[in-house]
Amino acid sequence: MENTRSNILMRKPEWLKMKVPAGKTYLSVREIVDDHKLHTICTSGHCPNMHECWGRGTATLMILGDICTRSCGFCNVKTGRPLPVDQGEPERVADSVRLMKLKHVVLTSVDRDDLKDGGAEIWARTIQAIKLVNPGTTIETLIPDFDAKEELILQVVNAGPEVISHNVETVRRITPWVRSRAKYDKSLKVLETIAKAGVRAKSGVMLGLGETKEEVLETMADLLKAGVSIMTIGQYLQPTRNHLPVVEYITPEMFAFYETEGLKMGFRHVESGPLVRSSYRAEKHLL
Repeated sequence: MENTRSNILMRKPEWLKMKVPAGKTYLSVREIVDDHKLHTICTSGHCPNMHECWGRGTATLMILGDICTRSCGFCNVKTGRPLPVDQGEPERVADSVRLMKLKHVVLTSVDRDDLKDGGAEIWARTIQAIKLVNPGTTIETLIPDFDAKEELILQVVNAGPEVISHNVETVRRITPWVRSRAKYDKSLKVLETIAKAGVRAKSGVMLGLGETKEEVLETMADLLKAGVSIMTIGQYLQPTRNHLPVVEYITPEMFAFYETEGLKMGFRHVESGPLVRSSYRAEKHLL
């Protein structure tokens, strides 16, 4: 695979074309997101499931701003110099979760390599604030790698989320082209730290970047060895012409194969499908 960007967008197959419903609940969630100046990975990442999830009254909230210090080839989140940390964000997010009446919330963030703690303090404070204001709400966190520093990861762990996710994103061989700073083995170390702390560990990969079936199965085995019990597998979709091109559209049958194999290998949950994303139907992963 060449380390280049393509200005050619492949035509999507029929199974990636979907209707875009918008009902009352969707509009209510959108209004709360806009009124409270919240950032969501749903919009920043052009998630294909946004209307479905918002229509069910769920959203993945993104903390620590919307400008990332990294520039990964697959990601549509803005990159550059982030704004100063908003110290009032934890309370504002907690209040928004209350207004949305969420029973389960997913939090994620941009990478903040400009901060000494990578944003771990705000992460912990946000989780704590949500639990204080919404004692019945369960939380999944999709965290950055924090450079695999155990003391920073444990700040998130000790705040008490029910699930902690960190995505390896792709197979070992392709990682240097796909991720700007993150390393495959560093991500495995992050996941191992989470699992050893006794929290349910989760990870995900995108397919269609040129990986082989054998490499996907090898990655699944690596994740299982690191202590991951929940995995998501979805199709990479090129956000713009400036991002990495899609090499292949994986068939629904192949996604079903990976789900079956993952469950055979010992994963507790495997969400595998063309439109699956990290937080897709995340509430199921608590069962």
